[in-house]
Amino acid sequence: MAFHLTTEPTVFRAALREQFETFLDEHRSALHDSLDGLTEEQARRSLVTSKTTLLGLVKHATFVEKVWFDEAITCRPRSEIGIPGTPDESFDLHDDDTVASVQRAYRETCAASRRTTADLTLDDVVRGNRRGPLPLRWVYLHTLRELAQHCGHADILREQVLGGPARTV
Repeated sequence: MAFHLTTEPTVFRAALREQFETFLDEHRSALHDSLDGLTEEQARRSLVTSKTTLLGLVKHATFVEKVWFDEAITCRPRSEIGIPGTPDESFDLHDDDTVASVQRAYRETCAASRRTTADLTLDDVVRGNRRGPLPLRWVYLHTLRELAQHCGHADILREQVLGGPARTV
């Protein structure tokens, strides 16, 4: 998995919102692309004692996006959004989950996240999260933190699945 970090000087001088969104999109892409070139068996391969698989990570990232950019912003319940009640359940794979279907769902969810926040400012408060009211900037930072962690997991799992180094920066 090749993970390319933004090194463009324009991003260094960009507004904070643009920097957040650039970094989020880089991590979203890296996680999405962690499934590229894998067979269905490789993507589902369990290499750790938890439910974490490469396919499960991307499926979980879809859940994360919906929790923070749908539930937290729209105040809709998880049952209405169509997501599990807990993060642990979001790693569960079903027979109809494929690399293509999970990547598609993730791409569509990330696009919906961008649309949902388009008219908000970093200081706007979202009220639908279980932690209580939070400014959008906190949602961006938290999501970036979680995606960065999962990109690291994906690098390691992909290296194990493919039997060699998985990352070039």
